[in-house]
Amino acid sequence: MTSQSRRRFLAQVGWGMMVSSVGLGMTGELGLGAGVNLDDAGDALDFGEFESLVRLMQDTPIDRLLPVLVEKLNHGTDLRRLATAAALANARTFGGEDYVGFHTMMALAPAVHMSSELPEKLQPLPIFKVLYRNTNRIHEHGGRASEMLKKVHGAELPSDLSGGEAVRDAMRRLNVNEAEARFATLAQGSPEDAFNDVLIAVEDAVDVHRVVLPYRAWDMLGMIGKEHAHTLLRQSVRYCVKAEGYIRQYPGFEPRQILAKTIDNYHLLSRPVGDRQMDDEWIDKTAMAIFGGTPTQAAHLAGAALADGVAPDCLGEAICLAANQLILRDNGRTPRDEVAGKPIGSVHGDSIGVHACDSANAWRNLARAGNARNKMACLVLGAYQACRDRLDRGGDFLHWQPLPLPGHVAEIKTTDAKELLDQTETAIRGNMQAHACAAVHRYGQLGNPARPVFDRMLKYAVSADGSLHAEKFYRTVSEEFATTRPAFRWRHLVALARVTASEYGRPAPGYAEARELLHIA
Repeated sequence: MTSQSRRRFLAQVGWGMMVSSVGLGMTGELGLGAGVNLDDAGDALDFGEFESLVRLMQDTPIDRLLPVLVEKLNHGTDLRRLATAAALANARTFGGEDYVGFHTMMALAPAVHMSSELPEKLQPLPIFKVLYRNTNRIHEHGGRASEMLKKVHGAELPSDLSGGEAVRDAMRRLNVNEAEARFATLAQGSPEDAFNDVLIAVEDAVDVHRVVLPYRAWDMLGMIGKEHAHTLLRQSVRYCVKAEGYIRQYPGFEPRQILAKTIDNYHLLSRPVGDRQMDDEWIDKTAMAIFGGTPTQAAHLAGAALADGVAPDCLGEAICLAANQLILRDNGRTPRDEVAGKPIGSVHGDSIGVHACDSANAWRNLARAGNARNKMACLVLGAYQACRDRLDRGGDFLHWQPLPLPGHVAEIKTTDAKELLDQTETAIRGNMQAHACAAVHRYGQLGNPARPVFDRMLKYAVSADGSLHAEKFYRTVSEEFATTRPAFRWRHLVALARVTASEYGRPAPGYAEARELLHIA
């Protein structure tokens, strides 16, 4: 161990012991936190007013984290401020390159949204759950000594490329330092421009993490302030560079070629963004055409719709309904796919349906936030990926029937709303996916309000481990239900009931301790 590493290690231990022994409130009053310098090198990121709180998220021993967070809460620290510090600590530590790390980053904004849906006393629970996961993974990763993000200086941009193309060019050459330096130059402009430049690189391929990471980062920036845009969006730059190395291992890689051809064939860059509103029949037919064709056909279908002036959000709605079919029709994990926490028949965690729905939701939201060029590109790729996900999973999705099956619905005899909610909960606790789907379907079919169903699902999304996906998927369904027309929106809530029943029985680490510390019976 070098002397520099030894000093950093001892400082980390000292800070953790200090918090553990005298309490966070006292360290703040004594001015101890802000004075701890963990880095001798001048390239470490410093988050100013957030720095001591960010270091707390990185350095506090995991068995002391929740008591410290409760103490901070009791001293008046806002939950969003805690989430902000966690996001910055996550970005600085992992830089978008650690699997559990970037999943935790993607769960932060959903956890904050979930908190706002709960009674005041319960509001810390979803945030504490993700903060516990975050700090635990930071320690597993090596703490401050293993930070990925350092200060980065801008580089001159090539004159023959746009800003986003310049980042993409460095990414394609697997040059992470050059990609970072070029993005640092771009980030000196507006956060919105930096966001649109990042999307050029993101749109060079399709995978769930590639697309959800920038969307959830952008969503988080809406809560914590866009002055942190460079830090959070750098994660996507680094993710894309690292993913480029994996992409080249797969023959027949085609999304970037398909996107370019679709944009050219339909002259999308020279057309204004359309505003044609489509009827229910068009939405349903388009969704099933995307679901049932080939990825290339789905991309061209999206391009033709945009060229015909279809409003982007109508096309996005159809794409998300296509992805939803992968949850409703999935036969679940096979014996070959079974792993700890994800048994045979389960559909939670990184199932193809959850991944597809999270991806489609992200493409739809990136299209909403992006400029005209990115609106077109995101929706073409969203349609392409929704179809490709079906083929990647294997199986006979086109002939498997979506839940709930008629026989399951026929078993629901009551029309009383409360009884239907109780039956849903009983099915969830019994891991009875089909019965949970049938009860929720019948409840919605009778015209009952959705909020009571969301409330039942929310408590399990908070308490369940969910194999890193419970928060994201709950938020995906919440967003899609709110923006999908009445004829189809209950399909999303039925899918949430199925995933909730699948993941039940595996409580999240730290959840019970958080309830005890918060005196929640």
